[in-house]
Amino acid sequence: MVKFHTGTSLLGASAANPRSPAEATLDRVQNPHVGENYIARFTAPEFTSLCPVTGQPDFAHLVIDYLPGAWLVESKSLKLYLTSFRNHGAFHEDCTLRIGKDLVALLEPRWFRIGGYWYPRGGMPIDVFWATGELPAGTWIPDQGVPPYRGRG
Repeated sequence: MVKFHTGTSLLGASAANPRSPAEATLDRVQNPHVGENYIARFTAPEFTSLCPVTGQPDFAHLVIDYLPGAWLVESKSLKLYLTSFRNHGAFHEDCTLRIGKDLVALLEPRWFRIGGYWYPRGGMPIDVFWATGELPAGTWIPDQGVPPYRGRG
């Protein structure tokens, strides 16, 4: 299980890449605009993990959207947490949902969604989507902007 911290334990400090998600720490900071309906988005276009069967690298474009409650994720801790998956063997669905559930546990957002747009494995791309919470009426939520995989066609 990932460790959570309130404050900025990593910001401004030298930090090594965690060797696994279990060794990573996610920091959260107070949201200065509690009650406002706005979306925060993080995009990781070069996310990597390992296939749990072959040990070969898997690549994805992750898009994380959330409507904050009291907390925001500190971006350096998120970057290091996502980097920790480079040595982690798990299927696409497990990686995508684990990231989503860890962030929801940390942030307690009013609304959250993650899109995992995985590059082909065995000739077939696997896209994984997960969301939780209710999006308030009138909240603008842009498309995630990742086109479907088309190969060379």
